Amino acid sequence: MTTPHRRHRRGRLAAAGGLTAAAMAIALAVPAQAAGSTLQAAAAETNRYFGTAMAAHYLNNSGTMNIVNREFNMITAENEMKMDAMQPNRGQFNWSSGDRIVNWARQNGKQVRGHALAWHSQQPGWMQNMSGSTLRTAMLEHVTGVATYYRGKIHSWDVVNEAFADGSSGARRSSNLQGTGNDWIEAAFRAARAADPGAKLCYNDYNTDNWSHAKTQAVYNMVKDFKSRGVPIDCVGFQAHFNSGNPVPSNYHTTLGNFAALGVDVQITELDIEGSGNSQGEQYRGIVQACLSVARCTGITVWGVKDSDSWRASGTPLLFDGNGNKKAAYNYTLDALNAGGTAATPGGQTGPQPTQQPTQQPTQQPTQQPTANPTTPPPTGGGTCTATYSEGQKWNDRFNGNVTIRANGNIRSWTATVVLPYPQYVTSTWNGSPTWPASNVMVMRPAGSGALASGQSASFGFTVQHGGNWTWPTVTCSAS
Repeated sequence: MTTPHRRHRRGRLAAAGGLTAAAMAIALAVPAQAAGSTLQAAAAETNRYFGTAMAAHYLNNSGTMNIVNREFNMITAENEMKMDAMQPNRGQFNWSSGDRIVNWARQNGKQVRGHALAWHSQQPGWMQNMSGSTLRTAMLEHVTGVATYYRGKIHSWDVVNEAFADGSSGARRSSNLQGTGNDWIEAAFRAARAADPGAKLCYNDYNTDNWSHAKTQAVYNMVKDFKSRGVPIDCVGFQAHFNSGNPVPSNYHTTLGNFAALGVDVQITELDIEGSGNSQGEQYRGIVQACLSVARCTGITVWGVKDSDSWRASGTPLLFDGNGNKKAAYNYTLDALNAGGTAATPGGQTGPQPTQQPTQQPTQQPTQQPTANPTTPPPTGGGTCTATYSEGQKWNDRFNGNVTIRANGNIRSWTATVVLPYPQYVTSTWNGSPTWPASNVMVMRPAGSGALASGQSASFGFTVQHGGNWTWPTVTCSAS
């Protein structure tokens, strides 16, 4: 007899050194905008999603479903689309529970993350004792069957889940799937692409949050290898299960950014943080700010709705208490989403990735915003421009810089070059379109029309992580 709701099974989270989110949060300066009143609305301001895991039994609880419908626009089935639920007997697929979730989501304007096609755990009994080519064939049949059935209905598939071992070895996890050959992960991704070519294909794992950890590096190297050889991988999922023994690491943003720089999207897929009150809220805020700082971090999913439904219920790790009331962590999360950041650009480019994280959160967000470019361009060009730098708000570990571009004669557009002294790097920008020809050089161009009449000006800004060097960057301007 099976229970109506099985907890999402995990091993004990390995302890990892880290700081509170207050010690890792990133200052994000953006133009003022209307605040979203729900998580999904606030996330949409930067073109991201905010999702939740849900179990089929949630559909029988109107209170929980009201929260799901109001707050979230991405849905992950907690257990109903895993291998044992989808194919309880070989060749006999059971779509009923998965369909309940997928159909509800689509009928209510939500997207769906498919979780998970291939995993060493929660395999059906008939598969658990298989090995070798027989298991490989069965695994690929499962991936193909499930992905084909839901083709066109899934935003992202967790194609392979938790294939690397914890600890310092950086090795693959010993499992029956690994025993079929080291190329099993690649084979699963190729099968998933063939079956559902429109979906994002993700590798998903836990304890890959700290950039310095061997497990993180091992996954990074696999993704780098896949991208170099054309293996179809589109995204990496970071489960983000945190507690007092495994807090949010200080280099979380570095991890997300470095993976994104490989040319994949990054998604926070199973977020929950044990704790309570403002301390828990600060860590949630730090996670949101880290995602908002990376253009290819396309969304966040929390692993459940109410604390009482969580697989870690005793740790009260979610955004709503057992009665469905918003917790402090909810308010911190919503505020961080509304503070904004780098707009998500799936498939786009990211800037240079820092090698260390900010160490202190500013006491408040910057409030001064640069002026916008003029809306009416002058008819001719031929002038020059000057760039003037002024320092904005300062904190212990970073400062804001503002640059004013002034037209000396009519210009069609402008380009500014910002050179930062070592070890400074830029963590966020606003009112411009940046590129990075070198790690310490940022070239800023207008986000829209750069045309200025003689005497007119435009401004842009950026936040600098100074690394102990408070020297101002140098700024020059060229016009066309």
